[in-house]
Amino acid sequence: VKTDSADAYLLGELYYKEEFEPFKKRGVQLLNLRYLTRQYESLSKMCVQTKLQFQAVLDQVFPAYKGVFGAMYSGISLRFLSEFPTSYSVLQTPEDTLKARMKELLSSKRGRSEDWINQRVQRLLDAAKQNPFQQTMYASHLINLKVLITLILQYQEHLIELEQNIDALAEEIEEYELIQSIPGIGHKIAATILSEIGEVDRFDHPKKLVAFAGIDPSVFASGKFTATRNRITKRGSRQLRYALVMAVQCGLIRSRNTRLKEFYERKRTEGKPHKVALVACANKLVHWLHAILKSKKLFRLA
Repeated sequence: VKTDSADAYLLGELYYKEEFEPFKKRGVQLLNLRYLTRQYESLSKMCVQTKLQFQAVLDQVFPAYKGVFGAMYSGISLRFLSEFPTSYSVLQTPEDTLKARMKELLSSKRGRSEDWINQRVQRLLDAAKQNPFQQTMYASHLINLKVLITLILQYQEHLIELEQNIDALAEEIEEYELIQSIPGIGHKIAATILSEIGEVDRFDHPKKLVAFAGIDPSVFASGKFTATRNRITKRGSRQLRYALVMAVQCGLIRSRNTRLKEFYERKRTEGKPHKVALVACANKLVHWLHAILKSKKLFRLA
């Protein structure tokens, strides 16, 4: 009752019929785009890990600093913290000196008024007074904090450069705008999807693209037994699978993609869990992507 003989028969049939598909070589332009998008993803993860380490050290040195700037990981915030990492260093510095130094760090940026600088300096002084650690006991914390700040700034600089190169390279490809016509798909997601799919001619059917993304249901059978509840295979491109899920989530936020939202609600009404409904939406999205890439036409909600 095992399926070994059936598998052997199918393999033999494939060999004798010689129904092989020719190998289709990837274009250099899309391969370059894929390398850049994967490098961007890798650096983003490293930057996130560095930020977590930075947060852990900051909690032991200057936890009240979090509310000083609206964006704690902005360039001005990190550079200012690198120069004044403790409450003691802030309180020992005259207020006018703090304002002057912040103005110097903002010299390359426009749109920051004197009131903005005064508000931030006042918040900094209030945070320094409320901070439980006036001066850290361990010099190693300060050394580590400055190293982590330097790393975060370098990561941010490299990510900006990569993003610019990705946009410049992707804009030369016609399909880049076609993919963005689907609500919920922005520049980064579109570049990742396009680079991972490559030439759509490699997939003569949407289901092959679904399988390449690894969101097709797995098959588990032995003899007369066939499982009915199977997980997705998660084979193929992990980056494409992640980008598809992100595109679905962005499309569902505020009902940007009404067709996708209706499909999601229908699956939830059928009793499907949230993650199962998301995968079903990603499957639907792949079919749309395959259609617009084949036809070279923009996506339409109606």
